[in-house]
Amino acid sequence: MTEHAIPIEIRRRRKRYKELLRALLYISPAAIIILVFRVLPIIAAFGVSFYYVIMGKIVGFAGLSQYLMLLSDSEFWNALRNTSYFVVGTVPVSLFVSLFIAVLLNQKIKALSIYRTIYFLPVVTSLVAVAIVWKWIFHPRLGLFNSFLESIGFNHLMWLEEPRGVFAMLAARMGIELPTWMAGPSLALVAIIITNLWRGIGYNIVIFLAGLQNIPNEYYEAARIDGANRFQTFWKITWPLISPTTFYVVIMTTIVSFQVFTLVYLMTGTPVGGPLGTTKVLVYYIFEKGFESGGDMGYASCVALVLFVIVLGLTLIQRRLIERRVHYY
Repeated sequence: MTEHAIPIEIRRRRKRYKELLRALLYISPAAIIILVFRVLPIIAAFGVSFYYVIMGKIVGFAGLSQYLMLLSDSEFWNALRNTSYFVVGTVPVSLFVSLFIAVLLNQKIKALSIYRTIYFLPVVTSLVAVAIVWKWIFHPRLGLFNSFLESIGFNHLMWLEEPRGVFAMLAARMGIELPTWMAGPSLALVAIIITNLWRGIGYNIVIFLAGLQNIPNEYYEAARIDGANRFQTFWKITWPLISPTTFYVVIMTTIVSFQVFTLVYLMTGTPVGGPLGTTKVLVYYIFEKGFESGGDMGYASCVALVLFVIVLGLTLIQRRLIERRVHYY
């Protein structure tokens, strides 16, 4: 049978199958990597969380008992509280500061590419080098921050060695004693938040710049003709039209913030997770349970699955609350 004798519907179907096969071949490398290094580990961790696994050996079936242990595990709740402080202290500041800088860098100024490179350099800098430099900056005796504070008449701070909450420290200066639950994140954790913002804010700046440069210039010209000032132009044009970019930045920054580990480990990594455990975040707690303290991989997998559920739940909530306000053009 010749090609022209084959019904047109069959030829169209064959063409779709060929296009599908070609598409699958193109995405197969990335799909295999995601399957092997993302999906399968999650499934494996889910299975391991139902067993007692000590030093790499299964010693018994745990069922849901390890999940129930989390409810009374004070270390887990402390790590969750510290992680929440870190996320709350990172996401809003990173969002607004990176957007502000991106708007400034979106202007027609000289040496603009140099400024963009300077802001992005920390992102590609080795995290180990960043941790070492900032650990020296926060040094209680030799650090630059304390030298600056002393030069303007303030007492030096212990920074990475300070377990007291920043709200409690500020209230104490005014003679007010706050209860423990209102003390806020420790100064050591705040120092790590500052370091993390310095290193990661350049990535969000680049993302916001891409969103700003996609806005048609005709909108701004029309606003100027109508007499709109800069604030009105930003609020009525720029902010709504970069909402897809903002949506992406909020979700990704939240997910990455929940996964913080390296800075905590390098800057305050001790057997108790910094001063009095005030910098012990969930991923560090998972590492501690899985590779230290006897290597209880079953319980570590249980905590990891709980963290996965928390991040997934927050992502879905953010999509539900923010996506309806996203404007596409």
